[in-house]
Amino acid sequence: MPLPGQTHIRLARPSRDLAAERFWADGLGLTVLYRADADRSPGTHDLLMVGHPEASWHLELVHGGDHPVEPRPTDDDLLVLYFDGPVPDGTVRRLPAHGGTRVPSPNPYWNEWGVTVEDPDGYRLVLCRRGWSNA
Repeated sequence: MPLPGQTHIRLARPSRDLAAERFWADGLGLTVLYRADADRSPGTHDLLMVGHPEASWHLELVHGGDHPVEPRPTDDDLLVLYFDGPVPDGTVRRLPAHGGTRVPSPNPYWNEWGVTVEDPDGYRLVLCRRGWSNA
């Protein structure tokens, strides 16, 4: 059976500190969909899910637990958002003010068509002014 186009996607990443919520919610404007603080019993961990309530995707940040994982992002670990128009200046200003770091991309394509910002864990978010259909 083929995968339906509206299949929900969860992108899960380890996080050093779930205070990264500031970057994703306050900086980018995503909604906190779910938060759980571990009760420190075996198999539990702190969890933060952000996204848009009506979207078919969300970003999940995981911290701690029995086997904590240190984030190990590379320059090519990208989450790209296609704006299909200008990237809002306010968003570009808010992200560094909420824990992000604006960085140049080693790929000239992203420097030409967008803005790259590292989140507090070092993963890269690209805000692209192109639309998905012409990317």
